[in-house]
Amino acid sequence: MKHEQLKGQLIKTLVDFFDTDYRRITHAIEVLKQAELLIGHYDNVDEELLLASAVLHDVGIKPSEAQLGYNDGKTQEQYGPTVAIELLQAIGFDPAKTQKVAEIVGNHHSKSRYDYVELEILKLADQIVNKLDNIN
Repeated sequence: MKHEQLKGQLIKTLVDFFDTDYRRITHAIEVLKQAELLIGHYDNVDEELLLASAVLHDVGIKPSEAQLGYNDGKTQEQYGPTVAIELLQAIGFDPAKTQKVAEIVGNHHSKSRYDYVELEILKLADQIVNKLDNIN
């Protein structure tokens, strides 16, 4: 799948999932932009894996808030992988990469996990966006 086409499908999926939660949608798109800026500074990056992980990294928020009434890094990591798998399967994303995205989504708040270069980039992109959000 071409990267621009995949990016469009992922963003549409994200918007459909979060519906009117524009804060979450905007955050994910900003993380995606930062990840795309960072990608050139790393070797051997699977761009499809990074795009999917960046767009879907916070999908655990919605079920966490629905079931628990709150969300935090731990609950995002708990609920996110299952949601990411469902969303990626619905768009026909590569099954082997789907499992890796789920693992990345399930560890993007874990301070000690840097198993994949895509996870490292996602964490940095998310940190940059969160810091910029705190400035504003």
